[in-house]
Amino acid sequence: MKQSEIIELSTEELQDKLGSLRKSYTDLKMAHAISPLETPLQLRALRRTVARVATELTKRELQ
Repeated sequence: MKQSEIIELSTEELQDKLGSLRKSYTDLKMAHAISPLETPLQLRALRRTVARVATELTKRELQ
């Protein structure tokens, strides 16, 4: 998910998105612990997307 797409979402949508992204990241991490993923770069991409969404939420709270 690109930063421009994140900025367009409302605050409620961002909170929902953050919850679902964190859940999918946890699930992917558990799956990787059991048996290695074909592309472990998925973990990095998902973690960075979670950080982007969390940063945008924090930025909106501070404004």
